[in-house]
Formats: sequence, structure tokens, C-alpha cells
Amino acid sequence: MQLLVSPRDIEEAKRSLAADIVDVKKPDEGSLGANFPWVIRAIKELSTKPVSAAIGDYDFKPGGASLAAHGAAHAGADYIKIGLMFDGADRAAEVIRNVVKAVKMDFPEKYVVIAGYSDHDRLGTISPFEITPLAAAAGADVAMMDTGMKDGKSTFEFMTEADLVEFTRLNREAGLKTALAGSLKFEDIGTLKRIDPDIIGVRGMVCGGDRASSIREDLVAKLAGMVR
Repeated sequence: MQLLVSPRDIEEAKRSLAADIVDVKKPDEGSLGANFPWVIRAIKELSTKPVSAAIGDYDFKPGGASLAAHGAAHAGADYIKIGLMFDGADRAAEVIRNVVKAVKMDFPEKYVVIAGYSDHDRLGTISPFEITPLAAAAGADVAMMDTGMKDGKSTFEFMTEADLVEFTRLNREAGLKTALAGSLKFEDIGTLKRIDPDIIGVRGMVCGGDRASSIREDLVAKLAGMVR
């Protein structure tokens, strides 16, 4: 299980280097808010750690999403991550297919992460379980589950451990890696180890509980030790 930590700027990224993957996002623009390409590039140049970049919580805009995905890959991201903030399997398939094509046409070695939301019922968005076969068919690499509404409620308030075990199993059988996120807490680590996703993503946990605060290097180190 790898640890992904989501800094919002270069200074936070410097405090996140104990993580396995450094994820660039802009938390004030949403769950998977996109940061600036020059921030992605600067963080990529900071260390040899793989860099992930969120490109946004997207409505049905396959053109815009594809262009953003290509831009994030060009800026240096190794993992390009999009959230699907809409419903409908056919529409999701179109966005996923075009985002994968936009990344892989010039950067076949890079990873595309397709995220759905554990709180999809209250958001009216596609279920992460529906995303898995669509992501696999399009040639994506990782299926992710996060919370779309950042109000302090955890993925574990919307999904049971059994649900997350099933999500992980379905992804593995489809040839996808699994990433889990969504207001995770230190006390969730034991459960997450039982679920055994490939990646867990955090921000608030290593900011002392408030994702709007700043990442603390001591908490990143503590969490990295617990995960490993």
C-alpha cells in the first residue's frame, strides 16, 4: 500500500517527501481541484518521487477534460487524475476514453486515474463501481474512490469495509490498481491495511485534521511509518 499526499504548493510539497507519491492539487477548487502547470513542474523538479496531478471534478466536458489531462502530463505529472462529477455510464465512457487517449498518445508510460465519489448518492454522480469496467475498457490504470463533498465526512461514512474490499477486488480483476481517499483518519489505517488498496490518498489527515490548513512534515512521516 503506497501513500499519496496532496500538497497545494512547493513548500507543502517539501514537507510531503516521505510519501510514496506527491499529488498536486488546489484544495480550494474542489475535491480534485486542479493546480497550475508551473506548480506541477516545480514539484516534479523537487525530487525523484512520482508526481500525481488532479485536473478537476469534471462535469460532462470531454474536450476540456482531455486538454487538461494532456496539459498535466506535459507539465510533468506521472499520474493524471480526474473526478467524474456527473452521472451516466455512456457519458462517463466518453470522458474516460478521451482523457486516456489525450495522455497516452504522447505519454504512454504515464498513468491515468479515474475517480468516482463514495458519496455519489448525495451528489447525484456515477457510482465508482460503475466506473471500474469503463476505466478498464478505455485503458486507464487506476480507479479511485474519494469524497466529492469536502465537509469532513469520510468515505467510511458512505461505504462499508466490505464495499471497499469489493471495489478493490473488482479493480484487481479488471487489471486496474485501486486508490482510496476521502477524509481518512489515522485510526482508519488498520482497516485500510485489511482492504489492501494499492494507494491511499490523504491531505486533511496530515494537516492536523483540517484540509484547509497546512501539511505538517511530522504527520506525513508518522503516517508513512504506519502505512509501511
